Amino acid sequence: MKRYLFYIEYNYCYGVLRPLQDAIRRRGGETAWLVVGPEVNAEFLRADEHRFKHVSEAIEWNPHAVLVPGNEVPAFLPGMKIEVFHGLNSGKRRRRDGVQYHFIIRGLFDLYCTHGPNTTGRFEELAAKFGHFRVAQTGWSKLDPLFNEPHPAHREDRPVILFASTFSPRLTAAPHVLETLKTLAARGRWKWLVNMHPKMPAEIVRSYHALEGENLEFAETDDVIPLLARADAMLCDTSSILSEFLVQHKPVVTFRTARPADYLIDVQQVDEIEPALEQALSHPPRLMEQIRCYAEETHPYRDGKSSERTLDAIDELARSGLQGLKRKPPNLHRHWKMRRLLDYHRF
Repeated sequence: MKRYLFYIEYNYCYGVLRPLQDAIRRRGGETAWLVVGPEVNAEFLRADEHRFKHVSEAIEWNPHAVLVPGNEVPAFLPGMKIEVFHGLNSGKRRRRDGVQYHFIIRGLFDLYCTHGPNTTGRFEELAAKFGHFRVAQTGWSKLDPLFNEPHPAHREDRPVILFASTFSPRLTAAPHVLETLKTLAARGRWKWLVNMHPKMPAEIVRSYHALEGENLEFAETDDVIPLLARADAMLCDTSSILSEFLVQHKPVVTFRTARPADYLIDVQQVDEIEPALEQALSHPPRLMEQIRCYAEETHPYRDGKSSERTLDAIDELARSGLQGLKRKPPNLHRHWKMRRLLDYHRF
């Protein structure tokens, strides 16, 4: 029986890994969770999900592979280290050198499971450059339930708009559009769903909670998939969640996004939001074609089988071993920090 360890540091990792867990169980495999750090709540684990209380238990369990939706994984864990990503590529760049965060290579993984052509090509270039990992285009496991699970039929008598916002002070739209959403919700033309990044400041969250009523629902959840499926259009900023919405071939209006594009309707002033949403809901042919092109490049899979492709890629890596790959860099400082975080000092 193959054993797969899920290494998580944030609550959003649950939604990425549970479709993989379902696929592993269908294949007769076994899963376990290693929940690390103060940013993740172990209470979100379900009754049938096994958690290791200490990394030494995970090491003794001897997993076949370690699946990670984050940026780091301890080298001293047994098994192949698999990067499955916590989001689609949002294009966010590191300020000091302009490098996209999505493509930073930290020398920790054996396999990168990419989502679509617009990231696979770059990772293949990086694999050729560094030589210590492989790349497989699999699609993203988190989106499997969006395409392979039934969602409730649209029961609203009006369009549904999802507002989602990032927490970064220089990128968030949340404080700027609050009064506009209050006004639009009061009019009742549309049903609003509001979902905030887990790191959003509490005072902003409280302000949106206060708007709840017949026309606006504040959704606090670690599973945004039902919200994505339910909404007809999205209002966003520079949050990576807009990509998850676009791959459904649904339109997005952004407020002062840092990355304007022809598949988005971007506005600079709050009084432009309502007409922009009206335009989005009319599904202009040129806009919808740009959205379809973006989706094909970003995440072309609409079959709900990305988890299966990920497991196939891991099996292929296991068959080939790490033959032909260079040794990873020592990363001594990073690994020392992880040992300290996990309270594990055996060598």
